[in-house]
Amino acid sequence: MKQNVNAGVLYFRDWLRQHEDDPTPLYIQLANGLRSLIQDGKLKVGEALPSERSIAEMTSLSRVTIRKGIELLVREGLLRQRRGSGTYVTGTVERIEQPLARLTSFSEDMISYGRRPSVRWIAREYARPSAREAMALGLSPGEDVVRLHRIRLADDLPLAVELAVVPAKYIPSLDQLGDSLYEALARANAHPDKALQRMHACALPPFEAQLLEADAGEPALHIERISRTKAGTAVEFTRSYYKGDRFDFVVELTLPRQEAPPEKA
Repeated sequence: MKQNVNAGVLYFRDWLRQHEDDPTPLYIQLANGLRSLIQDGKLKVGEALPSERSIAEMTSLSRVTIRKGIELLVREGLLRQRRGSGTYVTGTVERIEQPLARLTSFSEDMISYGRRPSVRWIAREYARPSAREAMALGLSPGEDVVRLHRIRLADDLPLAVELAVVPAKYIPSLDQLGDSLYEALARANAHPDKALQRMHACALPPFEAQLLEADAGEPALHIERISRTKAGTAVEFTRSYYKGDRFDFVVELTLPRQEAPPEKA
């Protein structure tokens, strides 16, 4: 694999020499050249790029230039950086359609798309609710909540950061809580039946950007959801950040039926 990748970068070195008179900034030339190699199949999906030092030795570019060029392709989704491992070719940006007309869990959605959902826990704890959380969930004074802070992944790719707050009475034991909150609520006879969801575009905050292996300020979607049972009891207050380059939120719209005008006598 490494030999194939090195061969791809050598192709780029030759490409760069042929464009020595190009006034385009070198980091953009690097990104354009690597993009062409990926699209032509000379750098294959799943392969790792050589280190910045190796690319610098092969191309005579500075490591700052190389880093900036790679960052462009990471933002496009053609490359993916794994901490402590390296930079890998992904080839294409595959977007996920998230329906808005029905209430489903993240795990259910990912499974329906043939992806493997997983979770990295940031915090799982019983806590006193904030004033806003108590109001959203309609809690009585003295009631505790379970605060579930986690990174949601599909095929090991971090896609969202989620903070879910649930009345503690529905989660009697954190040891019995799996990766799916809705399954846990179903066992407590408190499965959500409907929800009010609000979303807006935002810049990814630094903390969430670090968790999502992204850059602070990248486009993101901030979503707030209050879920209720069929009886109208609030059982979940969730705030999430979704990577803006990975999701399309879709909803089917219908035109209200217009009544025919009354016939004239």
